Amino acid sequence: MSSFIVEGGHRLSGTIRPQGAKNEALQVISAVLLTKEDVTISNIPEILDVKNLILLLEGMGVKVTRHEKGVYTFNAARIDAEYIMSSDFVSKCAKLRGSVMVVGPLLARFGRAYFPKPGGDQIGRRRVDTHILGFMNLGAEQEYDTDRKAFYLHLPDGKSLEGKYMLLDEASVTGTANIVMAATLAKGVTTIYNAACEPYVQQLCRMLVRMGAKIEGIGSNLLTITGVDALQGTEHTILPDMIEIGSFIALAAMNRSAITIKDVAYEELGMIPEVFRKLGVNLERRGDDIFVPEQESYVIDSFLDGSILNIADAPWPGLSPDLLSVILVTATQCKGSVLIHQKMFESRLFFVDKLIDMGAQIILCDPHRAVVVGHDHRYQLRGGQMSSPDIRAGIALLIAAMSAKGTSVISNIDQIDRGYEDIDIRLNALGAKITRNA
Repeated sequence: MSSFIVEGGHRLSGTIRPQGAKNEALQVISAVLLTKEDVTISNIPEILDVKNLILLLEGMGVKVTRHEKGVYTFNAARIDAEYIMSSDFVSKCAKLRGSVMVVGPLLARFGRAYFPKPGGDQIGRRRVDTHILGFMNLGAEQEYDTDRKAFYLHLPDGKSLEGKYMLLDEASVTGTANIVMAATLAKGVTTIYNAACEPYVQQLCRMLVRMGAKIEGIGSNLLTITGVDALQGTEHTILPDMIEIGSFIALAAMNRSAITIKDVAYEELGMIPEVFRKLGVNLERRGDDIFVPEQESYVIDSFLDGSILNIADAPWPGLSPDLLSVILVTATQCKGSVLIHQKMFESRLFFVDKLIDMGAQIILCDPHRAVVVGHDHRYQLRGGQMSSPDIRAGIALLIAAMSAKGTSVISNIDQIDRGYEDIDIRLNALGAKITRNA
């Protein structure tokens, strides 16, 4: 098992550019299955999850051409209809979280698809009800295949997907994206209320519109999709990854270092910069860049009535749950206290035990809430042995180790590689001391 050996306590400096957005990449790459024509996508992050999704598509019969780093052309004219029904395909999908996104396009184009419970992070239960109920609203029938441990979604003989009004039980990002992709080729009008409206869903919708889809309400929680007979090819550029941008802000603050984060698509970051400002991080916007200045102290805000600050995740334009881990780590060295409330996943805060072992002052109230009492850099975290349980906790532990006294060893770094491209090389260029041990 690969690991990082991290020598902590080094100040950072320089410039870093975020990779393409992982969550957007998984959606728009899956969308190439909706057309027989070429789709060229740029700024693709070449991370483990994305590479595995591309390999999955190649196994399905998609022709993939890599022009240069991050730029690919996909052609899904010849899909192996037998393979997408095979046990091997279902087994591979079950090991890859991003595979959920191929279900909507396959159901729309071929009228059938398997939907195994997806793998990925160990952050608690992830329901797939929103996806499946949405497909059933469009006319699909579902059966559970006990041998393959997967849902089998299919259309009745002679039937096609038909548009319908639906109110989603939760504003699921992947659920919204999956249903939208299926609805583009359904007959009639589909209305999705309580739709997720994250920038990456907006990006998917705009790409589909360029492919010939008819989608109204992009950027809102009410989407109207009028089905078309076929979609054509297009070109698309993926946004920079807002979670990686937040991670870079956090590592600068933890190490009291000045860094510049280039080309961040600032207007798409929502409240992320403001949340870090509430922790006392005086970041500056410089055009489309973010400059994080060197500070000796970061003072956490309180609410207007003097009560303790509460930072919680919420559907867009609220704070992404993917950032709470790095925000929690940042707070350990700020001045003051903050309540971190992770609403979505019941196991995502369990990594704080590792931070407590490093000397952080954290009270884990329950699986969803933790109170952090900041050290104000008066006490340096201690290096130690730890394992990455998921992508976001993994990068949070790496940030903690970079600021700690002594050397830390982080194992199970495949979890970090799933979401961050060449992270050791890129951080070492800023002055970090990270060694990859294969």
